[in-house]
Amino acid sequence: MTDDLALMASYPLLRTAGIDGMLVSFGDKLSEPANRAALAFRAALESDPPEGVEEISSSLVSAYLRFDPLALSHAALESKLRGLMASRDWLQADLPHGRRLHRIPTVYGGTLAPQLAEAAAEAGMSAADAVTSLSTARVRVTALGFAPGQPYLGELPETWNIPRQQGLTPRVPKGALVLAIRQFVIFSVTAPTGWRHVGQTAAPLFRMGAERPFLLAPGDEVEFPQVSEEVFARMQNDPEGGASWEDLP
Repeated sequence: MTDDLALMASYPLLRTAGIDGMLVSFGDKLSEPANRAALAFRAALESDPPEGVEEISSSLVSAYLRFDPLALSHAALESKLRGLMASRDWLQADLPHGRRLHRIPTVYGGTLAPQLAEAAAEAGMSAADAVTSLSTARVRVTALGFAPGQPYLGELPETWNIPRQQGLTPRVPKGALVLAIRQFVIFSVTAPTGWRHVGQTAAPLFRMGAERPFLLAPGDEVEFPQVSEEVFARMQNDPEGGASWEDLP
């Protein structure tokens, strides 16, 4: 058995996470099947949560549970989780119901997204070809993290497996679409980053007090159609920032 096959055979992997947490992982790095498994496993837990579990969440390839150890023992929770892990092939599981397809208009390059040409060069294509590739790609929200409502989205075509920068961009604005290692991130706040700023969006990712405070949810899919800077300027007066969505089957 090769090292890769041996590593794959060790998943799903159940680990404790402190005195009140457990983590179920489906891989050691992001892949479509591992992310699919994490999302489906989380949805199964949320549909029938073990008594004593207080929080369920997911990351790129894992599902996390926080529980009350006075109400639920580690051994009892581990037994339930191992039973669920063995109940099906999670790498082939259906994605959760209730997902959405979002379209978020985006300005690529120019003064609003000054690192498009640099990212395109890293990917071995022209800036124009890069815009075509990125604006026609459909990506999945693989996880939320780092800041409220901030999505990680992937995976882009293999040609976009470009590294992070060696240095840090001191500041990208709220709504910045940044790219590295076959993934997008949209920044929900102004922040530094080592990813390249290739597009700019106007859709609000987080609304305090709203019925659905986060625009995007893990498992949703997103497209970033290209718009001009003139259209972008008008979208900034739109409460939705030009974004739209529809239910996925």
